Amino acid sequence: MSEGKVRPQRKPQHRRPSAPREHVVEDNQPGMEARQAATRLLSAVIDARTPLDALTDGEHGHPQYLALDGRDRALVRAILVSALRFRRTIEAIIGSQLDRALPGNARSLSALLHVAAAQILFLDVPDSAAVNLAVAQAKADPRSARFAALVNAILRNIGRKKATLLPKTLEKTADAPDWMIERLEAAYGKDTTRQILEVHRTESPVDFSVKSQPDNWAEKFGGRTLPNGSVRVDDLSVSVPELPGFADGEWWVQDAAASLPPRLLGNVAGLEVADLCAAPGGKTAALAAAGAKVTAVDQSGNRLKRLKSNLARLGLSAEVVEADILKWQPEQKFDAILLDAPCSSTGTVRRHPDVLWTKSPEDIAKLAGLQRRLLERCFELVKPGGVVVFSNCSLDPEEGEDLVQSLLKERPDISLDRIQPEELPGAEHFIAEEGWLRTIPTADDGSSGQLAGVDGFFAARFRQRAG
Repeated sequence: MSEGKVRPQRKPQHRRPSAPREHVVEDNQPGMEARQAATRLLSAVIDARTPLDALTDGEHGHPQYLALDGRDRALVRAILVSALRFRRTIEAIIGSQLDRALPGNARSLSALLHVAAAQILFLDVPDSAAVNLAVAQAKADPRSARFAALVNAILRNIGRKKATLLPKTLEKTADAPDWMIERLEAAYGKDTTRQILEVHRTESPVDFSVKSQPDNWAEKFGGRTLPNGSVRVDDLSVSVPELPGFADGEWWVQDAAASLPPRLLGNVAGLEVADLCAAPGGKTAALAAAGAKVTAVDQSGNRLKRLKSNLARLGLSAEVVEADILKWQPEQKFDAILLDAPCSSTGTVRRHPDVLWTKSPEDIAKLAGLQRRLLERCFELVKPGGVVVFSNCSLDPEEGEDLVQSLLKERPDISLDRIQPEELPGAEHFIAEEGWLRTIPTADDGSSGQLAGVDGFFAARFRQRAG
């Protein structure tokens, strides 16, 4: 056996493990329920491909999560975000401490180790607490009880070596599935892909769309004004509702990239505009604030409740419709339509690191097909000569550039209305030669004078020829 490594045991062993044994807490100690919930939810994300937001929803989330108090819920979220964001790194570090791989059926054991290692490597949790709770958790679970000594040895080794082990492993690993890396490299090249994956390892800033005076709000928030007029706070230390202006409806949270597609409709004051797949309503708010007569459509009643609540807080109005867009029959056609289509959300990995582990190439193909059908429907709902803006938060060309090129090739009655640099000050570098918008997540130190550090987004503008 290699020095410093431990071997998974096939049968219970009664000899002392290679790493020193220390006192282990009982299974009813404080913090145990939170770790058990984190392990269960991590398994649900990885094995069942359940979105993390669904599992941690405050009303409809997983029962084990809902049973926790607010402090433990926050801890569970922090553990899971780190475990998912650095999944390949944690996997490699755990593997480096083993002489041979864990049994293939030891899924719960793997999740337990990832939860504990995430705390040791990335969170402000005492190593001893993370190790002791993990060992007690292993003993309490019949599926992993015989591996308790192994859990103890692996985690204590990681704790002792993390100062050198973590940076070395981060240099060698890419925290994304192989299929995603391959698709990013095919679309953007190896260097840009490396930059994207590196940014995905960092916390995202919080961007705000403000009704007016962005510089004043930037000063109040301790942030900065971005070239597009959004306000960015790189490290928000309080909850959003505690910020000044929340109750007065002076702003809403919206990634700077997501603020760009509504602007592509131009001057919408007084126009009848449909915002399709509208919830939770950031783009609806932008259109309403610009003076449009907005009809916000979404098929999710629960998400529309949130949209209505947001509009009420902001003092903005829109006609809200719960409907399947493919079947919806409005009384009249619209001057303009914004379709922010359902997508793989691979442009939002910094905010939602579970996306990389809950989506697949097959999902992307299926979503691209739905996007195409929804976009075709838009041309039935817009007035002749009207404008349609299609957008989504995917980094994959199949959901963006490829879809647009296919549409234009097959629909001679549709033309691409090229985006001009002067329409998006500060974001000109994101406008492709073909005339569409493509933002990518790259580092932002605030010194470039250009919009950076945003979600991955795609947007294109079309017109249907009159007559």
